[in-house]
Amino acid sequence: MGFFKNLFGKDEKPSTPISKPLNLEKTAEMLDEDLYWKIIDASLKNSTNQNEQEQFLISEISKLAPKQMVGFRLRTDKLLYDTYTSEMWCASYLMNGGSSDDGFEYFRNWVISRGKEVFYNAKRNPDTLISQKDFAEEDIYEFELFWYVALEAFEKNTGKELYDYIDEDNFKTKEGNYPQFEFNWQ
Repeated sequence: MGFFKNLFGKDEKPSTPISKPLNLEKTAEMLDEDLYWKIIDASLKNSTNQNEQEQFLISEISKLAPKQMVGFRLRTDKLLYDTYTSEMWCASYLMNGGSSDDGFEYFRNWVISRGKEVFYNAKRNPDTLISQKDFAEEDIYEFELFWYVALEAFEKNTGKELYDYIDEDNFKTKEGNYPQFEFNWQ
């Protein structure tokens, strides 16, 4: 029986990886905002298009603890909530030649993906997005896959669904709870 071990230095039984249980409870805690924007800014410096940015973000988010990965998604949802305004929808409509509900969601993801300064300037005054006119992909100012980078990283690292770890009862600034507004543009 020791022949296999003597020849290869191993036992005959293949070793199976020990999977650690995921010790994570549901959370409503967002990722620290400075860390969030640091990751976004690094993604902009290390990519030339949305596909590269998406892959960079998944890689960087994968380095975080699982709770922080959930927090990244929650921070994104909060920023989306904060920009759910008539003025921002008008910007989406003008820049994209129209804007459905989903298109408006993807537009705001694109705004976030452009970094902290662009985001906060646009939040104050969406007209500032003219500075980003050269950053469309195929003449569309949307980035749907940005919304899913934390989900991809979480599943890649844990084998679990990130949504299962969001404390829905305590996280209110999300899709489904958006504020009501009247369009103030035509």
